[in-house]
Amino acid sequence: MKRKIRSLYLRMILAPGYQKFRRFMAEARRLLTFKKHVIHVFLQLDDPYSYLLSHYLQLVAENYKVDLRIYLSQALSGEFMPEPGMLSEYAARDCKLLASELGIPFLDKGETPVVEHRRALLDFLAGEQPDQEFLETIHDALSVYWRGDIEGAARLVAHTRPDQTETNILISQNQLLLRKLGHYSSAMMLYAGEWYWGADRLMYLCNRLDSLGARLGSEPIAELQSLSQSMQLNLPAAVPASASNLPTIDMYHSFRSPYSYIALKRLFDIANAFGVRLEIKPILPMVMRGVPVPYSKLLYIAKDACREARRIGIPFGNLHDPVGVGAERCIAVFYYAKSEGKERQFVLSAGSGIWAEGIDVATDEGMRTVTERCGLFWPDVVETLADESWREKVVANRDSLTELGLWGVPNIIVDNAVFWGQDRDWLIARQLEDMCEAGDGILV
Repeated sequence: MKRKIRSLYLRMILAPGYQKFRRFMAEARRLLTFKKHVIHVFLQLDDPYSYLLSHYLQLVAENYKVDLRIYLSQALSGEFMPEPGMLSEYAARDCKLLASELGIPFLDKGETPVVEHRRALLDFLAGEQPDQEFLETIHDALSVYWRGDIEGAARLVAHTRPDQTETNILISQNQLLLRKLGHYSSAMMLYAGEWYWGADRLMYLCNRLDSLGARLGSEPIAELQSLSQSMQLNLPAAVPASASNLPTIDMYHSFRSPYSYIALKRLFDIANAFGVRLEIKPILPMVMRGVPVPYSKLLYIAKDACREARRIGIPFGNLHDPVGVGAERCIAVFYYAKSEGKERQFVLSAGSGIWAEGIDVATDEGMRTVTERCGLFWPDVVETLADESWREKVVANRDSLTELGLWGVPNIIVDNAVFWGQDRDWLIARQLEDMCEAGDGILV
């Protein structure tokens, strides 16, 4: 019953009409109270995503009629960040790739961040937060930290009087505000009730501000346009001749992960375009592996996944949470579908049923619907559901994911490169293109 109620609530808040109503009411309140467009931004010194985002925030400040309120913060730990060490290592690798594609300097003056100056930089920033020029100041601090600029960091903190107590109080206050406003992570922007993460989601915010007439000029903002274009998926018009030696793409997938569902279609397109094999490795949902997912995190993921699905034209919103028996049944049937050469059809059918059609795969009626339409024989499916051999395979998948220093999904592995999330499809395609020796696939 709890699962059904949660699913019904999420369906309601993800409906396009509900979002339009919320936005209309937020703008009406702003106009009636004569307030500016206020954007709350939470940045963390040792978070590389905060650094990349800070590179674009000045453009937002200069080109939009907005009040940017910048907070020196720290992501919430514990249940909100179950593997902070692993996340930190992955984030640095991911942002190095992103920075290279976006043309942003990253660890170009040193091989590692200036961790020896971290405490002094925090004290420096805590003293500067009330200043009107704090956006520029925090960008400078993030730059010296993530460029590995030891000399630059030393100059910034040269005249800082350390006051760790005041710094800790300020960061704790900002963390409380972050949680009160409904989030848990860094590199986050909040505008009129909606959250936007990092440079990856900045264009959603800019498009919303554009629709409200908040842009100061009519000319396109070149650097923001470049950001958007950089993150477009481009595929070869024909399979490159040199693609024959490309490695298998491994995808760690959860039937409860909306991002896994959204990633599937484009990953299949990428695999087809380069003529490579895609190996799907299902794992149990995080909560079924003993990793809690707080309500605020669940809510943000659902809302973010919904707009990502709409961006790339994937049906989404009429969902039925498969956690528990539903997820287990899907994994069992997946291995049967794989034996029949129909694993792609099944994951797409089950994903659409779970996230777009409100089908309860925990029931025989629901599972029969998603299996028969992809050509699976129902009596064989029933027999498969009684077979527990899939559990050993899922444990092996989880163990191999852990060995890679990862825990979430979707994680996509190409050779030694790791890509986490459905929004890294463009980077995956570029990685494969770079691996093609001749590079004779024409990109369109």
